[in-house]
Amino acid sequence: MERLPPELSLKIFCLLDHQNLAIAQQVCRKWKELASDNNLWYNLFKERWGENHAAFYAHDSKMWKDVYEIQDRCDRFGLGLKIIREGNEYYLVHQGEIQRYLGTRRPRKGFNIKREFLGEDSLEEPCLGISNNMLFFIGDMEVAARDAKRNRIL
Repeated sequence: MERLPPELSLKIFCLLDHQNLAIAQQVCRKWKELASDNNLWYNLFKERWGENHAAFYAHDSKMWKDVYEIQDRCDRFGLGLKIIREGNEYYLVHQGEIQRYLGTRRPRKGFNIKREFLGEDSLEEPCLGISNNMLFFIGDMEVAARDAKRNRIL
């Protein structure tokens, strides 16, 4: 693939869907550059949402990959202010755009505290702040509600 001219590589990438194109971007720098091509993402956008919808965004200064990601998030989560979970990561999203990274539920290694005040020698994870726990709870409830709706439809 290294010896192929960029035009031929782009023709190959045109055959990929958005998920495989996103994976291709992680292979190497050259693939990242090629798979980020604005025309590739514009064509994927038009294919999924139609030319009329693409015309709405045509005057926007954002890259088509970003527009695609935002529209995909809107489809999955809606337009309002939401706390979403993708994997173990939590984000605050408004109208499909990530407004803020909220954190992760993964336990952090190396942040153990000794509970000497209770006379215990065991190590324990520090408590997350109450606001973080509430945000994670709301995010989990959003995911559970979305999954319940999806299961009712099927």
